[in-house]
Amino acid sequence: MSRPLATLERVESALPDRTVVVEATAQRLGLSRAKLSLFRKVHGLHTLRLDPALPLTDLVLSAARPVVSELADPRRVRYVIHARAIHQVAPAAVDVAREIRDALGLGHAEALALTQQNCATGIGALEVAGALLRGGDPGDRALVVTGEKPFSPLVQLVPNTAIMGEAATACLVAADGVGDPVLSHVSRTLGEYADLISLPPEAVAQLGKDYAATFAGVIRRAAAEAGLELSDIDLVIPHNVNLMSWRQTIAELGIPAERVFLDNIARYSHCFTSDVFVNYTTLRDAGRLTEGRHYLMAGFGAGATFAAAVFTHRRPR
Repeated sequence: MSRPLATLERVESALPDRTVVVEATAQRLGLSRAKLSLFRKVHGLHTLRLDPALPLTDLVLSAARPVVSELADPRRVRYVIHARAIHQVAPAAVDVAREIRDALGLGHAEALALTQQNCATGIGALEVAGALLRGGDPGDRALVVTGEKPFSPLVQLVPNTAIMGEAATACLVAADGVGDPVLSHVSRTLGEYADLISLPPEAVAQLGKDYAATFAGVIRRAAAEAGLELSDIDLVIPHNVNLMSWRQTIAELGIPAERVFLDNIARYSHCFTSDVFVNYTTLRDAGRLTEGRHYLMAGFGAGATFAAAVFTHRRPR
């Protein structure tokens, strides 16, 4: 087998303790009773985690600290990468990636942020981390972190589609380590939908028609580039945008609905770039990731970017 794009050596997630029902967001987001019914009954969003008093850096650090604290030599972390959907998450003078790095005691590492692919950025960050590490010392590592705050109604609500919650994750990545090898990463951007939030109604309708077929094509291609058939994938680990869009994509793929993990949509709603990694840890902690089996992460970013990555699960030795 060819060398992996990257290796996931450890994944951790953290969510605020404060749980909010979808109806509690209505006043802030200007949602009518009919819109709330759409989100709950059609899109399957019931609760989400929100804590306005929790600073962004503290949210991210709650996931990252357990990873860093157990490293034998934290100096081997060469990169700290904040993968995020929102381009501006703090005032211009504040470098959030650097603040996270320094708070973790990793001042020797290079800190950077990745965005532009919006909520699909987290998946792409795994390949970027692997590429940065490739050719260096085999002991070097990258720490990919996610986590954002829905600081205004403009970024918390995707009209008729999603309500954003809060979560953070941390992934320790090696070029070719002892964890889960990432076998492929495929992304496709439909640039005609770049201004997704303010698209005219006819463009929104066309994206609705293009969405499932495009996403299914990216998922199939990711499986093929990993040298696998779709039937070889045990479970799709998705983003949590809503149930309706996944039902359409599942129908396009022609696979049983139980092969896509959808349980966390009702629990957490959509959490920017964190969804797939939160879902990974949920499945892992429930004993649902099996040694030697293949899994596929899939995400969509406004703009419109579709992304998928295949990995094989390997338990830490």
